[in-house]
Amino acid sequence: MKETDIIYIKNMVCNRCIKVVREELERLGVTPLSVTLGEVHLLNVPNEEQLVGIRNSLAKNGFEQIDTANTIMIEKIKTSIIELIHYTDNSERQFKYSDYIQKEVGRDYHSLSALFSSVEGITIEKYIILQKTERVKELMVYGELSLSEIAYQTGYSSVAHLSNQFKKTTGLTPTHFKTLRGEKRKPLDKV
Repeated sequence: MKETDIIYIKNMVCNRCIKVVREELERLGVTPLSVTLGEVHLLNVPNEEQLVGIRNSLAKNGFEQIDTANTIMIEKIKTSIIELIHYTDNSERQFKYSDYIQKEVGRDYHSLSALFSSVEGITIEKYIILQKTERVKELMVYGELSLSEIAYQTGYSSVAHLSNQFKKTTGLTPTHFKTLRGEKRKPLDKV
């Protein structure tokens, strides 16, 4: 597949995003072969009119088409972290995040880490913690799991570890957050 058959998109963070992007492309007469978080593979190369329509449609829906190699790499890092933390059961995690990211993105972790920090202003590790915190918030708002079960499911070694990191990140204890009924949650693309 040629590079021009791929569109990279910023701010895709959930299955609803995938659905919206697919529907918008089809509305514009562009046939997507596959739509995943941050990446669309197209059947044909869009013409200039379609490219303008795609950019405008993405912007209207809170997305952004990205073109530079560094921006694409950052988005791949973010997407792999979001998929792992929000859409994978981490209770049986037997790998390091650095190894996972390196494998998913296909580049040396140290260069990815330096790039991410220079562009985003935070480390990959901090971004992972922020994503894990949002996942914990989501699970607490649902109210179906105990804090111990949430810690296990999100890959924390203990409730104490989860609680300490949660308080350091949010300024609130998990118990206090729960009393707020989720008012402090953030959309994933704003983390």
